[in-house]
Amino acid sequence: MLNQVLLDFAEWLDSQSWSSALHESYYMYNWVESTHVLTLMIFLGMLFVIDLRMLGLTMTNIPASIVARRLNRPMVLGFSVMFITGLLLYYAVPVRTTQSIWFRIKFVLLIAAGLNAWLFHRRMNQAVASWDNDPVAPKPLRYGAALSLTLWAGVVTTGRLIAYDWYDCYRDNSELIAWAAGCMSE
Repeated sequence: MLNQVLLDFAEWLDSQSWSSALHESYYMYNWVESTHVLTLMIFLGMLFVIDLRMLGLTMTNIPASIVARRLNRPMVLGFSVMFITGLLLYYAVPVRTTQSIWFRIKFVLLIAAGLNAWLFHRRMNQAVASWDNDPVAPKPLRYGAALSLTLWAGVVTTGRLIAYDWYDCYRDNSELIAWAAGCMSE
């Protein structure tokens, strides 16, 4: 049921002239993809520094709130552009992307990373006064930082694997892979 709804939506997007134009463009798709990767690096660079500070692995002599505050703006800017270009990449190739097991795993990891980020910032803001100058954050924040690094490594890895067709629907896949990728029998 859900796979059919997602496929119908992807086929509708694919029928839009702008979707085809973006995918078939000689330069634009490459510019969007390059911008996506570059802003991913900006976002993750800032995020990793913050997470490593929470883990006590870098900049331990600088209060954590200062590190987070200074890196927050470029991190949010990088995320915003990365998010928009990610939507454009999906818009350019909606059917194949919708039926990619790697995209589906990436999407779940993105949701988990977003939830973790929300909880992490909530915990950090509630307790920052008690540990801000400590070289290592309290255990719950360290766990959140480690989980953040792990989830984003998974997002990057699965995002990169979307380009490969090992489990595309036109191939012979196991029933589990076909279901997970959203392959619909014709």
